[in-house]
Amino acid sequence: MTSLSTLALVFGRIGLLSFGGPAAQIALMHRELVEDRPWMSEQQFLRALSFCMLLPGPEAMQLATYAGWRMRGIWGGLIAGGLFVLPGAGVIAGLALLYAEFGARPETEALLLGVKACVVVIVAQALIRLSSKALQGTSDTITAGLSFLGIYALGLPFPLIIALAALWGAARAPNVSETPPDPTGHKTHPATLALWFALWLMPLPVLWITGQQLLFDLAAFFAKLAVVTFGGAYAVLTYMAQEVVETRGWLDATQMVDALGLAETTPGPLILVTQFVGQLAGHAQGGPWLALAAGALTLWMTFVPCFLWIFAGAPYVENLLARPRLQSALAAITAAVVGVILNLSLWFALHVLFAVLVPVSIGPISFDLPQLAALRWQVLPLIGLAAVMLLVAKRGVPLTLLACAVLGWALS
Repeated sequence: MTSLSTLALVFGRIGLLSFGGPAAQIALMHRELVEDRPWMSEQQFLRALSFCMLLPGPEAMQLATYAGWRMRGIWGGLIAGGLFVLPGAGVIAGLALLYAEFGARPETEALLLGVKACVVVIVAQALIRLSSKALQGTSDTITAGLSFLGIYALGLPFPLIIALAALWGAARAPNVSETPPDPTGHKTHPATLALWFALWLMPLPVLWITGQQLLFDLAAFFAKLAVVTFGGAYAVLTYMAQEVVETRGWLDATQMVDALGLAETTPGPLILVTQFVGQLAGHAQGGPWLALAAGALTLWMTFVPCFLWIFAGAPYVENLLARPRLQSALAAITAAVVGVILNLSLWFALHVLFAVLVPVSIGPISFDLPQLAALRWQVLPLIGLAAVMLLVAKRGVPLTLLACAVLGWALS
């Protein structure tokens, strides 16, 4: 049996080296857990990844938690998932405080311009990879297109788009009778699940009773985010950007773009951008101490349910994945997420490339139209450099981010 200390060393290394978003993180875990040591077989790893794609929230962090759970039960899952998140969370906490104090300075803006130009390419690369796997036919392509139009032009809520896609996928599933296998592996006691559920939501009544309105609003929003955001980290970011900027006004569009750019520079799950958002909202209303409290609260509300989902569902992975209707619903959700990420990619690119966007409304359709005169010409060579380094030369994300940041500073 693998010792907890060995488990901690392996997942500590994964947590420190997991740059580059979900795809790169999953590839890193595959090398560490399947190729370098016999902790999981190829099929076990792929089934675990499929299971995590069924769940709301960040699939890479949940995959790490599942792998730890397979090795040493709940303690293994806590160690693996925690060490995947904590190194990046520490970096994000420092970056958010620095950004709140110095983000408006010209030198910082110049460096961030290079980072954001690189992220335009990173998100586009993730979109290309996902679409090549998710769009397997005309039906999937139409689902992705309708999803994009729904969120981009009609402003439909992300949860509604995912729910409609799931219903469509379940309805088109083949009528196959299949007996799922019995659940196997570690079993999680119902009392343990109830405890995790209570711990997750415990901040809500405490903050309500003590009158901490901003912290309560943050906790309630990120608790909802943890439940409704299927489809991985980029899908979560799309919904969050829509809510945080357009609906709640906690951040403006520039700050949201900067948050995503800086989150890409850190190890750990990309969804740590939620911590950045919480800290900026807290800093705006109460300075550094409220910022740190808001960041910690956001981490709690975002990641505790990930442990809950894994501990509740992990013993039933084979059972769940053997159900054709559920598989078809998942495939439709994944296709819809392609359209959602296309919206994120376009939204992010427009805000990086153009200083001014003009809202346009035609009946129920609304979108932002860029002003060509407001093009940031410095961004074009930065995007070109990132595309060459990432897509042609196959350089790593940290090196590409550094090169783009330095060139952005030089061009300014």
